[in-house]
Parts: sequence; C-alpha cells; structure tokens
Amino acid sequence: MTAILGLSAFYHDSAAALLVDGEVVAAAQEERFTRTKHDAGFPTHAIDFCLTQAGITAGDLDYVGFYEKPLLKFDRLLETYLSFAPQGFRSFWKAMPAWMTEKLHLRREIRRGLGNQYRRRIAFCHHHQSHAASAFYPSPFDQAAILTMDGVGEWATTTMGMGRGNSIELTDEIRFPHSLGLLYSAFTYYCGFRVNSGEYKLMGLAPYGQPKYVDLIKDRLVTIHDDGSFHLNLDYFGYCQSLRMTTPKFHRLFGRSPRQRDSEIEGLDRDLAASVQVVTEEIVLRSARHLHEKTKATNLCLAGGVALNCVANGRVLREGPFDSIWIQPAAGDAGGALGISQFIWHQLLDKPRRPLPCDSQRGSLLGPEYSSEQVRAVLDRRGAVYESIADPAELDRRTAALLADGMVVGRFDGRAEFGPRALGNRSILGDPRRRDMQSTMNLKIKFRESFRPFAPAVLLDHVGDHFDLDDGQTSPYMLLVCQTKSDALPAVTHVDGSARVQTVDKEKNPRFEALLAEFYRQTGCPVLINTSFNVRGEPIVGSPDDAYRCFMKTHMDALVVGDCLLIKERQREAKAE
Repeated sequence: MTAILGLSAFYHDSAAALLVDGEVVAAAQEERFTRTKHDAGFPTHAIDFCLTQAGITAGDLDYVGFYEKPLLKFDRLLETYLSFAPQGFRSFWKAMPAWMTEKLHLRREIRRGLGNQYRRRIAFCHHHQSHAASAFYPSPFDQAAILTMDGVGEWATTTMGMGRGNSIELTDEIRFPHSLGLLYSAFTYYCGFRVNSGEYKLMGLAPYGQPKYVDLIKDRLVTIHDDGSFHLNLDYFGYCQSLRMTTPKFHRLFGRSPRQRDSEIEGLDRDLAASVQVVTEEIVLRSARHLHEKTKATNLCLAGGVALNCVANGRVLREGPFDSIWIQPAAGDAGGALGISQFIWHQLLDKPRRPLPCDSQRGSLLGPEYSSEQVRAVLDRRGAVYESIADPAELDRRTAALLADGMVVGRFDGRAEFGPRALGNRSILGDPRRRDMQSTMNLKIKFRESFRPFAPAVLLDHVGDHFDLDDGQTSPYMLLVCQTKSDALPAVTHVDGSARVQTVDKEKNPRFEALLAEFYRQTGCPVLINTSFNVRGEPIVGSPDDAYRCFMKTHMDALVVGDCLLIKERQREAKAE
C-alpha cells in the first residue's frame, strides 16, 4: 500500500486529500470542521479525517506533498515590494510575521502538524502544476489540453499545457502582476464584495447590469491580445504595493470610491459587474482557442479560481473549439491538495493512469459522513423532535411530498462534497416551479442578497427537456451555465434566462438521484432548487450539529439528516431560537 497525503494551507481554503494506491480515499476543506469560512490555517482536522477514513496514522504515510513552492512565492513578494519601495511598507510589514513564523518553515510546520510521526520526504510542486494535476488526472480523458487561471501562485497567474497518459507538461504562462483573477478580484473589491470569496457574487450580479464599460476597461485597464494573453495597466491597481486592490486613479476613472460593504448596490456596480464579466469571458475564450490551435487537442481540462466562473465555462463549451471540457470541482486552492497528491503518484512515481468514462472524482463526495447512531445522538442531545424512517424509499416519498407542498427542506446525507458547491448531500432544497421561492430562500433561509441565483439539480435523462446543454454533455459539479428552455422553472432561472445546472445520475449520487426521481414521480418535474446548506458568512454545514443549528435559526420548514426527518413546527425550541 502506498499512501500519499496532499496539503494546501496558509493562504485561503486550506485542505487535505489522501490517495491510497492511486485512489482518492478522502478530501476535505478545513473550514468545514473549524467553521471559519475559507480557513487558511494548517488543515489539522481535515488531515485527521483523511487518515481516519483510511484507517492509518501519519506514521503510515509514504509521501506528503504541499501544493506550491513557498520560497518561490517569497521571492515574488520580496521582488514586488522592492520594486515599489517605499510604497507598500505597510503591506510588507503586515505580511512578514506569517512568513517568518510559518510559511518559510513549512517542512517544520508540516511535520509538527502530523504530530512528528512522519519522517519521510515532503514534496513541493509549483502552484499551477497542482492545479493542472487536479484538472487532468481525475478527468475522463487520456489526452487533453490544460488551462489554469487564478489570482497568482508563485509567479504564474495563467498556464497552458497538455496532459497525456500519466504525465502533464505546462508550456506557456502569464506571470504576476498580470492576472485575470486579480483583475476580476479588483472589481469584486470595488463593487463592495470580499476578495477571494465574493467573486461569485459579482458573477451573479452581472446579468442585472449593462456591459457599458467594456471598451473603457479594454482601453485603460487591460490590453488583450489575439492569443488570450493580456497586460494590465498597473497605475489602476494597488495589489502590488498596498492592502487595497484599486488605486485613486481607478476610482477617478469610474467616478466613485469603492462601495462600502452592505451598502446599497448602485447601477454602476451592476454595470461594472456586467462589463468585467464580458472581458473575462473574452480572455478565457481567446485563451482556449489559442490553446486548441497549439495542441490540436479535442478535450480541455480547467482548474484555478477562474475556472469557478461557470458563465465563462459555458461559453467555452458552446463557442470554443473543444469537443469536451472537464472542470475540477474544487478548482480553487483547496483542489491543490488533491492535485499535489495525484502529481506525486503519476508524475513523480510514474504510476499508470486509467481514465474512467465519467471521471475518477467519485462525484466529489469525498468528505465525512455520519452513521445513524451518531445523528440520533446529536438530535437527542439537542432535544429535537424527529421521526426515524429506516426505509429510504419511504423517506424520499415523505421528503418529496414536503417539497411539492412548497416547503424548504435541508438535506444532510452521505459523504460531504469536496469543493465550494453543495451537490445534494449538504443542500437546501426547494420547488423550482414556485415564483416566490428564490426570494424566500435568499432572504428567509440564506440571509443573503436577493439578486443571488439558485442552481437547478436535474435528472440527467431530462436535462435536454429543460436546459440548452449540448447532447452528451453533463454538468455534475454545477460548473456550467446554459440557457433554460421554458419559463416553467422561475425559481432557478436567472434574470438573463440562464441557469447554473447540476446534472444528477445514479452513478455519482444514487441517493440524491432517488429523491429527485421521487419528486418527478409526484409532480412531473425532474428539477429541484439546490443551494448550499449554510447561511451567509458561514461555511457549508460540516456535522449533524451544524445542520440542526442552521435549521433552527432559519425559516427552513423541514430537515432530513441521514434517516431522520424533522418538521420545524414540531420542534419545542423553535420559538426560542
């Protein structure tokens, strides 16, 4: 047995992933255990889960890998600070303590985090190699072009290359400070959302605006070349030398200071969101076309934070030159933990790779699960009122009936999803046919902005009846946007007629598929609203206790935890909460 632990940590979305003889045994983000959103700390809890899942200890590990090269990143930071000195001293002073105590001593920190039980080699690879490995190795392709885009790794912000068999080769890169991820994050910051977590809000806001600033952005902020490469005008961006993403020159260009968080969203914010989204899609699409011309590949794999832009992904699928694309579900830094473990197995150890027809990500259901006994123990301790329904078909029948009756139901079942999307196991579900369901779930359940869209989960055999997704193309990880075909699903149709589709099949998630099939049997509708089981500002729930607490402090109507069904109005504590 060969056990390989991959780690990502100390920037955002820390995670751990474990391979045993090349198979993904477990992967999880630290935030699900600590309840700190985008937790950047050493992933102690995630590591403990992975080792427990495999029934081994840290001393049994054969290899440990870290998802980037910290000395190269430190080199980039020093060179950048020196280039802008004396500007940037505050930023430099704020960053240095973490580097001096942790990031420059990663071997020590990793061994300490593993209880000093691990004595063997620790491998480091480039940040974008980890992204590329996470994109290609789990994919269903024997050969594929690879495109990775994010804020920045060590120096690279965009890379291109090829995957063949069990090896990947990156041949081209764009380097910091020119970054598509940081361009998008600058507008995220300017429009009043948090960098590294609010980019998806900007994407959701874009359809409400008009792309009237596209020409101005391309004239003043970014020069885009035919091959998708680009060059930012750094006079407008502050991320090199300050703690702010934009400069006063940026603010003068658009006639306002950055929007204060939680203040009213203005027309300017909507139009800027629409504009930078168009620019982002253009860069991604041009890059994909250039990569195709260079490699002649028919398949494309995507990873990096920009690959979570499902609107851009949808355009690449529809308008790009590739027959098929596959996107790593944990495309951001968390996925780097999976990437480095697979990079060690295939590239460094030269182990063969046998692509599976769908993929080897196992539905990305790689996180913790809880037994019926553990669930009941939590509910009993909480004094919850629940029914235990041992027959899965009966539980699905009861749950589907509640959903058909207009109730909002939380579902906590099976293994947790790895990545930022809830795929049915840690989800809040609703009836997509009800026009008021979107605002109800946004304001009364999620406590978030009313403009935020919800994703439809649809039975794979029926996706073509409701959504304009190419024949044969699946979207099991909720990473593609396409147009809806009718107005029968108002709660999952965005203002521009689009939807972020999740296709559900028996192979990847048989229990969630069974619930959807039962809802279809009762209603004739093969679609459910699927949004992550959390409220604004919190990570997705990680334990039955988290699920019960979230259920009780929102206006959710019912909760299914394992084989237990809870109805809100029957809970003795409901009014107190």
